[in-house]
Amino acid sequence: MQFTSYWHATSDPFGSAQKGPVQGKVDVVVIGAGFTGLNAARKLAREGVSVAVLDARHVGAGGSGRNGGHLNNGMAHGFGEAKSHLGAERAKQLWQAYDRSIDMIEDVIAEEGIACDFRRSGKLKLASKPSHVAGLRSNFEQIHREVDPDTRFLEKAELADEIGSEAFHGGMLYSKSAMMHMGRYVNGLAAAAHRHGALIWEDAPVTGRTRDGAGWKITTPKGTLHAERVIVATGAYSGAVKEAPLSYFRSRIISVGSYIIATRPLSAGEIAATLPGNRTYVTSMNIGNYFRLSPDNRLIFGGRARFSARSDQSSDEKSGKILRASMAQLFPQLKSVEIDYCWGGLVGMTQDRYPRAGTVDGMTYGMGYSGHGAQMSTLMGQALADMAMGRTGSNPLDGLEWPKVPLHSGKPWFLPFVGAYFSLKDRIS
Repeated sequence: MQFTSYWHATSDPFGSAQKGPVQGKVDVVVIGAGFTGLNAARKLAREGVSVAVLDARHVGAGGSGRNGGHLNNGMAHGFGEAKSHLGAERAKQLWQAYDRSIDMIEDVIAEEGIACDFRRSGKLKLASKPSHVAGLRSNFEQIHREVDPDTRFLEKAELADEIGSEAFHGGMLYSKSAMMHMGRYVNGLAAAAHRHGALIWEDAPVTGRTRDGAGWKITTPKGTLHAERVIVATGAYSGAVKEAPLSYFRSRIISVGSYIIATRPLSAGEIAATLPGNRTYVTSMNIGNYFRLSPDNRLIFGGRARFSARSDQSSDEKSGKILRASMAQLFPQLKSVEIDYCWGGLVGMTQDRYPRAGTVDGMTYGMGYSGHGAQMSTLMGQALADMAMGRTGSNPLDGLEWPKVPLHSGKPWFLPFVGAYFSLKDRIS
């Protein structure tokens, strides 16, 4: 078993990073070489704006390269909950933004010729308990009526053609949802941005940011860049940066571990007995699971196995054992199947689980996707590029307040208590 992301292990890494020192002057510097930052850089470069991208590690090292591979439309919340929190019109706009971002991903892939196994698979949200069916059905009826007619409710008897498990009691099918190979997309996106003129430095963490006339001086261990504007396209990974105002995000972003395993390639018979529908799947539990087949027919199975802010091999291994047990519970036919990959990492969550994008102290930022960034980050990257060029109207999160998390300064000491709370909710639901 390899303790590395399947997406990185099965894609060609970006090979055109700058080899020399970090130096020069650009119109815009982007911090973070994931989906958000690279989409911002690609759009800026295509429009003739000089842009440089800095990443503390390598292209896709953050959430963009170690997620579950889903491009699911819709939010983490029930639509009714979103309406109560945001208001009816804003909830509808944000819902449609997720749809629009998946369309945008499809367009970028076609425009740049990125071979990343994109497919409109549909997503099936599964009721894990009989008591969850009524709530799932009510959410479906509201969504189908108000924002997404391309949805369908499946009764328990209809699930046999979709999933080989007796653990579920109904489901909601979102037809617009998709999947792709995340490593091939992020590396292809970096190649496209570079091809259009963006400079990309890897292993170049930002250690300082100071005023430089009307612009900024950005310091890294490899050298210094001068830029008129700054885009921050990171989040959970900014915690080590003490320098203000990157520290602004430390009290607003909660870094939570997310963990995934991937089996050996499954046989045709195993696939037919496990995931005959070949979609993306999520369960209705608060501490639930998500899964799909990879392009080479592995079961990729993930979830919030442990409420931890650690990201190392020991933590991944512990979480991998929990995920394997959950997989075997849902799919007993796979209880002895070999696990080839086990990986994890931090995802940036906000207290209310809505992402944020805007401007603070002259910096444009987009982050806090709360586990739903793969689908939303392409649109947000392009919106950040618009904002950096002085354009308005493309940010679906414009004006959404972002208060601090009480008693939080970057280290989420409260995660075990949050895990216990959600575990209790799952037991009594």
